[in-house]
Amino acid sequence: MFKSSAPNLPVVVKVPEHIAIVMDGNGRWATQRFLPRVAGHKKGVDAVRDTVSFCAKRGVRFLTLFAFSSENWRRPLEEVSVLMGLFALALEREANELAKNNVRLRVVGDLTAFDEKLRELIKKAEAVTVNATGLVLTIAANYGGRWDIVQATQRLIVEHPEFGHDPSLITENLLNSKLALSYAPEPDLFIRTGGEHRMSNFLLWQLAYTEFYFTDTYWPDFNEQAFEHALQTYSGRERRFGQTSEQLLVADQA
Repeated sequence: MFKSSAPNLPVVVKVPEHIAIVMDGNGRWATQRFLPRVAGHKKGVDAVRDTVSFCAKRGVRFLTLFAFSSENWRRPLEEVSVLMGLFALALEREANELAKNNVRLRVVGDLTAFDEKLRELIKKAEAVTVNATGLVLTIAANYGGRWDIVQATQRLIVEHPEFGHDPSLITENLLNSKLALSYAPEPDLFIRTGGEHRMSNFLLWQLAYTEFYFTDTYWPDFNEQAFEHALQTYSGRERRFGQTSEQLLVADQA
């Protein structure tokens, strides 16, 4: 009998356990206001802080934010420099506050591209929050979904050379265990702000069964009302994971 590659059918709840967000629209938010793009990125940091608070308040267990993609290096050098500076500043300023609010910080991606100072700040911020037991906030930095799958495959083969001679030994569960977010359940809800309707190489493996929500709202304007609307939309979805509506109804009545 064919076995589905879907995760074991999760209990579908009104509030998603894991939310993943592409925070898009900072630059356009600033341009609309005749401000430099950096002003939009700075305002976007405030939106991150608010969203972490919203998620903690609503009982979300995992929040993953796409902060800097592997493709973002193609942006103007000045803008990339500003983004790196904001990232470093946020790590220095926010780590203690996250720990105080029982939020654990994790940073995933190919961190070797960052300078030593930034890598040290990442390590220090993660250490400050390591004992937090509440919301897990993951920042995807210099991350790409294709990179994630490739690095996971490479790690498997390095650790298990025999897989090179018998690829059939590689299973989805084994590969999943080497992915950057192996510690988190697959996202229930994917949100992208800014009016674009793309995944943009974000969590390609993990989003296979995720509900998508797109909004024209720019990230700096993604406030609590906008967040609640996304949750309401999610709660109205029927997540069947290959089953029929009738099967779900029978399961609910059991």
